[in-house]
Amino acid sequence: MKRHLVIFARAPQFGRVKRRLATAIGPVAATRFYRQTLDRQIRMLSRDCRWTVWLFVTPDPARHRANVRGQGQGDLGQRMKRPFRMLPPGPVVLVGSDIPAMRPRHIARAFALLGNHDLVFGPASDGGFWLVGARRSRPLPRTLFAKVRWSTRHALADTLATIPPGYTTGIADTLDDVDDAEALVRSAA
Repeated sequence: MKRHLVIFARAPQFGRVKRRLATAIGPVAATRFYRQTLDRQIRMLSRDCRWTVWLFVTPDPARHRANVRGQGQGDLGQRMKRPFRMLPPGPVVLVGSDIPAMRPRHIARAFALLGNHDLVFGPASDGGFWLVGARRSRPLPRTLFAKVRWSTRHALADTLATIPPGYTTGIADTLDDVDDAEALVRSAA
C-alpha cells in the first residue's frame, strides 16, 4: 500500500508567515527563512521513493496542481484531518513546514511506528507536535483534535487526551519548529 507524506504549509507570502519570528528578525528575513525551509523540505522529502509527497497549503490555491491541495476551512485540527480523509488508501504522515532538523530518517521511523500503532505523534520540546500520522486501517477518531489549545505547551497533551480507548499510539522523535528568535538560534546550533 502506498505511503503518503503530507507537508502542511502556509503559502510563503510576505508578512503572512512566521509573524512571531518576524518581530525579532524582520518580515523580510522571516519570509526568506520560511521559503528556504519549506523549499528544502519539499526537495529533500520528494526525492525519497518510500512515500509520495503532498503539499496541503493555506490559503487554498485557486486550482489544484499535481500533489498540491488546499487545507480547507476550520481550525487547525479540522484542517489537519482533511488529508487523512481525502488521500488514496495507505498510511499518512503529516508534518509541519518549518522543521529544519527533519530528515527522511525521521519520516521513515514514523511510518515504521504505524506498522504497530493506529496513530503516531512527533513531539516538540515546547509541548506541541511536529508530526501526526495514521495507519488508516480504521477511521480516525471523531474526537481527534477536539478542544485542543493550539500553539500552547498543552497542544500534544490535549490531542492525546482526545484519542479514545482502543487506539494505539506511537511516539516518534522529538523535533522543533521555528516560531520565534529563540527557536531559530537553537535550530542553528
